[in-house]
Amino acid sequence: MLSDEHLELRKTVSAFAREEVAPVIGDFYERGEFPYEIVRKMGAMGLFGLPIPEEHGGMGGDYFALCLALEELARVDSSVAITVEAAVSLGAMPILRFGTAEQKAEWLPRLASGEMLGAFGLTEPGGGTDVPGGMRTTAVLDGDEWVINGSKAFITNAGTDITGVVSVAALTDGLISTILVPTGTPGFSASKKYSKVGWSASDTRELSFNDCRVPRANLLGEFGRGYAQFLQTLDEGRVAIAALSVGLAQGCVDECVTYVRERHAFGHPIGHYQAIQFKVSDMEARAHTARLAYYHAAERMLAGLPFKKEAAIAKLVASNAAMDNARDGTQIFGGYGFMNEFPVGRFYRDAKILEIGEGTSEVQRMLIARELGLTA
Repeated sequence: MLSDEHLELRKTVSAFAREEVAPVIGDFYERGEFPYEIVRKMGAMGLFGLPIPEEHGGMGGDYFALCLALEELARVDSSVAITVEAAVSLGAMPILRFGTAEQKAEWLPRLASGEMLGAFGLTEPGGGTDVPGGMRTTAVLDGDEWVINGSKAFITNAGTDITGVVSVAALTDGLISTILVPTGTPGFSASKKYSKVGWSASDTRELSFNDCRVPRANLLGEFGRGYAQFLQTLDEGRVAIAALSVGLAQGCVDECVTYVRERHAFGHPIGHYQAIQFKVSDMEARAHTARLAYYHAAERMLAGLPFKKEAAIAKLVASNAAMDNARDGTQIFGGYGFMNEFPVGRFYRDAKILEIGEGTSEVQRMLIARELGLTA
C-alpha cells in the first residue's frame, strides 16, 4: 500500500501531466523541440529533486517517489518523463552516490532544482552493451588535470541550453573511471540532435572530447571503479525505466478506454464488441502486472536488499508491456492510431526504445539467468 505522501505525489503529478503537459506536448513532439517551459515547471514542483536529500537542495524523498512521478508523466508523454529520469537517475544520482562533499555541494543543488540538467556518458558509437570491451574514450593524467579524448553516443540531456555536467566513463591506465566534465569545457562538444523515431521532444546527442582538460579533483568516486559505479546506477535506473514503461502502457489503456466508448461501428460503440473488450483487458492486465514488478524491485532496493534480478525482471516485463500495449492501442484506433495528433501514435513511436535503452531485453534475460546461477 502506498503511503499518504506517495499517494499525494502521484495525484499531483497526474494532474500536472493532464493539465500542463497533455495540451501542448504534441506540438513540441512534432517540431522536435525541447520543452523548456515544462521542464522549468517540473523543477519548480521539485520533481528533479525527489530522491535528493534536503541538505543538497532536494525534496528528501525516496527513489520510489521518483518512479511514481515517472509513471504518471509517461501516461501522457515519454519525452518529458525520460528527461526527468535521465536527469535524476543518470545525472544526479551518481554524484549523490559517489561524489565528494565538494562535488555534491557544487552540483546537486542546481541539479535538484531543475535549473541544470546532468547527463550520463557511458555508451560509445562502437561499444553498445559491450562497455568494457568496446570503450575507447581515454583519460590521462597530465599534472593536476585529466586529458580526455573520445566520444559517446545516444546521450540524453547532453546538449540542452541548461545541461551543466556530464559524468564520463573513460579508460584510465586500463581501468574504467568516471570523470565529471562541465559543459563549456574547451575540447568538449555536443553534436546536433539525433533525428529519432520517438522521444522527439527529448534531447539526445553524440558527445566528443578532443584533448578536453578538467581538474584532477573531477574524478567521481574511486579510481578504476567507474564500471562498478555505473552498474549500480543502471540497476537503479532500470527500476525507473520500468516505471516509465508502465506509465506508457497505462496511458495506452487510458486512451483506448475513452476511444472505444466514443467510436461507433455497425450501430454500437466499438467497446460493445468482445474482441475489443478482450484486447483492452489484456492491455490492463499487462500494465498491472508490470507495475507490481517495479513496485517489488523498488521495495527491495529501498530495504537495502539485493535487487539486480528484480530490477531486470521489472524492466523486461514493463518494456514488453509498453510495446505490446502501444501496438494493440494503435490497432484499436485504426487509421487514427497512425496519426501523430493522437497520443497512441506517439506512444507507438516511443515504446520501442524501452526495449533497448538502459540494457536491451536480451541483457535483462542474461542478468536474470546469471542471478539464477545458469551461467558459467
